[in-house]
Amino acid sequence: MEKERVSVPRYRGSKIEKIKKIDIFTKLREPYKETSSVGGTFSVISFLIILWLVYMEVEYYLESQFVFHFSPDTDFDAKLKINVDITIAMPCSNVGADILDSTNQNVFRFGHLEEEDTWFELAPNQRIQFENKKYFNTYLREEYHAVKDLLWRRSYSSLFNNLAPRNDNPNRPYDACRIYGYLEINKVSGNFHITAGKSLTLPRGHIHISAFMSDRDYNFSHRIDRFSFGDASPGIIHPLEGDEIIANSAMVLYNYFIEVVPTDVKTFLTSMKTYQYSVKQLSRPIDHDKGSHGMPGIFFKYDVAALKVTVRQERDNIGMFLVRLCSIIGGVYVCSGFVNSLVQFVYNFLTCNRNKPKYENLKSVPLEESQFVPVKFI
Repeated sequence: MEKERVSVPRYRGSKIEKIKKIDIFTKLREPYKETSSVGGTFSVISFLIILWLVYMEVEYYLESQFVFHFSPDTDFDAKLKINVDITIAMPCSNVGADILDSTNQNVFRFGHLEEEDTWFELAPNQRIQFENKKYFNTYLREEYHAVKDLLWRRSYSSLFNNLAPRNDNPNRPYDACRIYGYLEINKVSGNFHITAGKSLTLPRGHIHISAFMSDRDYNFSHRIDRFSFGDASPGIIHPLEGDEIIANSAMVLYNYFIEVVPTDVKTFLTSMKTYQYSVKQLSRPIDHDKGSHGMPGIFFKYDVAALKVTVRQERDNIGMFLVRLCSIIGGVYVCSGFVNSLVQFVYNFLTCNRNKPKYENLKSVPLEESQFVPVKFI
């Protein structure tokens, strides 16, 4: 009877060990490695420098940049939103606010402006708030190009809210009128003006009736708490906000020539359409005897630009970011090794150890049987 054969699997060794034997790069055993306190110090310093540079590189990558592009504005059907909060040094019964645009439409169908009797002189708490707003807006207008990146990165869109309620009320009649609100009108050129007398709408326009007012009743000193176009957005500065003008004479004409620029803001989290503007201000006294004709008042003449600005938030390519990280680590490693060798050489030179054998203090290590190389004599 034939005996049953039992096969036992043979251990052929680990595949990883076979791969290790293919390694052609020379390796130093631990006893042959020379260590020193100087080298350890450089290793720690290099490690800290690498950590700091990597942290700065990651922080720089996360801080995105804003790119501005100009393109023709083709959104003709959009509405232009005007936000107004102006205080005039005349009672509300003596002033009227209107808008005329190139379409000859009644723009008050698209919004409403409120009128509130108040005092032109601010209360102490309101004066402090307004002066701070005036100071910051003046600084931002002058230094905008230096701080624009910081303004676009911040998460809030306005530095100050509306004026706080008065902490005291003067014991005298109202001498000013606050006009505030917003209007959504056609995106065409127009003229928002505040003049003496209430307006009367006519089929082809309107007139302001001020027949019962004398010249001494005119006072167009004004304070602008808010005057902007579109929705609020970080990075956009409204030049007129925080301005206060005190008239030297009663009959004065103030002209503000405004260029409105459509602006599309596209960040990683939000996307919105708004407007920013630039302004030029001129004023002159009205004196018909001297040939200076016109109607005293405050006129905001605006026009919409044909080009729009697209503000886009961008970051560097992730591949470039990884390449810079690798170059930082490799560069610091190579430079620290070079400096370490130089310091070791100078140290040995100064201590007269340059002729000392390098490996005299190494312990003898027995060779393994596999390390003997047979020599064949011929």
